[in-house]
Amino acid sequence: MAIYESEITQFIRELKAQKPYLEAEQKKGRALLWDKTPIELDEAEREKASRIEQQAYVYANK
Repeated sequence: MAIYESEITQFIRELKAQKPYLEAEQKKGRALLWDKTPIELDEAEREKASRIEQQAYVYANK
């Protein structure tokens, strides 16, 4: 009994066979853009409290 495999799955298998480094590069890219260190809530609150309000249009004449 043959198990059905879509064309997309076949393409991905062939691509991974041709370029075995592809998955490592994907993980490296994800780490660069998405995987961030957790935010310290106390530090975030201090930063928020220490911000100076900026007027809506900074080039307006006073």
